[in-house]
Amino acid sequence: MSSSSPAAQHKAQILAEALPYIRRFYDKTVVIKYGGNAMVDEGLKQGFARDVVLLKLVGMNPVIVHGGGPHISGLLKRIGKQTEFIQGMRVTDDETMDVVEMVLGGLVNQEIVTLINQHGGRAVGLTGKDGAFIRARKLKVSDPQGKWLDIGQVGEVEHIDPEIVALLDTRDFIPVIAPIGFGEAGEAYNINADLVAGKLAETLKAEKLVLLTNTTGVLDKAGNVLTGLSVQVVNELIADGTISGGMLPKVRCACEAAKNGVKSCHIIDGRVEHALLLEILTDEGVGTLILGE
Repeated sequence: MSSSSPAAQHKAQILAEALPYIRRFYDKTVVIKYGGNAMVDEGLKQGFARDVVLLKLVGMNPVIVHGGGPHISGLLKRIGKQTEFIQGMRVTDDETMDVVEMVLGGLVNQEIVTLINQHGGRAVGLTGKDGAFIRARKLKVSDPQGKWLDIGQVGEVEHIDPEIVALLDTRDFIPVIAPIGFGEAGEAYNINADLVAGKLAETLKAEKLVLLTNTTGVLDKAGNVLTGLSVQVVNELIADGTISGGMLPKVRCACEAAKNGVKSCHIIDGRVEHALLLEILTDEGVGTLILGE
């Protein structure tokens, strides 16, 4: 009998390594924030869709929340509308909100749904308006002097009703969610996708929250990836300035979820092929793991 090739042996070893993780996370919910380069690079898009389908087929319940900032900026530019940002948030007037709904709730959402379905999954696109799913309120922002700044229809999550996601899960659908909420009078709100993913993970009592980014993870001052962090250690790293800038909102969102019952939160490099599978199904992972208390 001929022996198998080293490549085949390596594949078998990888599958064997994945088995304990598949068993541990069987029938558990994993909320994935999908954004950054993984959303624009063609190869990474295909890979992400395949990975999500595989997670579903081995018994996990992936729930996708997606961003789409560059797509929104691109369309606003094409129609000749200037984009203004205050404290990293897009000022969203009525016209901009129409574009946000069209891009996030339509173009981007349906592209992700189509990709997952092409790879054998059964994805369903939603916005927070569907089934009165994400209730939002206007986000209040103030300048350093305490003066209130009006940034338009930018919202924060007031309440999430998990019923529609739970229903889709019972029939083996994969929810793909655009971060658009609705207010008291039915008005639409543009909400940061990381925040929606975090709150959704808390509401669904998810096993994991995974945030795909364009960085290798949380880095120490020498540029090495830190992992296996507790919320307390993260707070110390923020206090001494190790964690700063664009990573702050992601880390705070992960810590909030970890404090509120999500067992583990992962900030991973979406530029790495099969980042999702590597983080969830292998010993090494590809990013920063933040553990709940």
